[in-house]
Amino acid sequence: MATSVWKGYISFGLVAVPVKLYSAARYSHVAFHEIHRKCGTRVRQQLYCPYDKEVVSRDEVALGYETEKDKYVLVDPGELKKLQPPSSTAMEILQFVKLAEIDPIYFETSYFSVPEEAGARAYALLLKAMEELSYAAIAKVTMHQRERTVVIRPYQNGLILHTIYYPSEIHDIKGYGKPEERSLKKQELDLAEQFAKSLVKPFRPEQYHDEYSKRVEKLIESKRDGKAAPQAETPRKLAPVIDLMSALKKSLGREKSPESSGNRRRKLGKTA
Repeated sequence: MATSVWKGYISFGLVAVPVKLYSAARYSHVAFHEIHRKCGTRVRQQLYCPYDKEVVSRDEVALGYETEKDKYVLVDPGELKKLQPPSSTAMEILQFVKLAEIDPIYFETSYFSVPEEAGARAYALLLKAMEELSYAAIAKVTMHQRERTVVIRPYQNGLILHTIYYPSEIHDIKGYGKPEERSLKKQELDLAEQFAKSLVKPFRPEQYHDEYSKRVEKLIESKRDGKAAPQAETPRKLAPVIDLMSALKKSLGREKSPESSGNRRRKLGKTA
């Protein structure tokens, strides 16, 4: 049974909907442990104090905020708990928006909201109203010692929440957002659009898989069974394109070829 990460209310005017939040997705990968090569035993990490030159147990560890180099203010978890705002137990809907107005760059983590029995009817009412109007809601919630702004939206007969980054957390990268549009030719743009249209298909996420993890799992299996490691695929050599027109024409021709289309269908068939 999944464990809830937050319990409280979604408040909508004078209507309070008791809900629990559950993580909607979790990053998955092949996990490795650090092993002592000499004996094959898993190594352990310890907390070490360089001042006292001794290993420190967990019950001796405090929270500290660095005010200047190597100087800290100690803070007790109980003191932090007293500072928690109302959003630690109640998400008040601040406004409604059109979901299309929110740029995806702001989305961070997703959570399913599940209503408590006492709030099932109010939850259904809020969900139906938002579906009818195609609205998303903006609210605030405090989790993990941090107040987050969240987007609440209908998703598969329920309300899903997405924590979002604050504008100050979105980085500025030098050189980003300065494409050389002036030097583009109309023929190049037409061919690029043609090629893009040739790849347009319905979005089916179940067709996509982590091929690298599969190869790592095969490597582990072969080493466990004392077999030869699987052959690595040779990556296609890429280089900056000098002649855009020529490259686009070749790409379009390759995409339209029956052999290329057949290979792609077979690949999708294997992963579907």
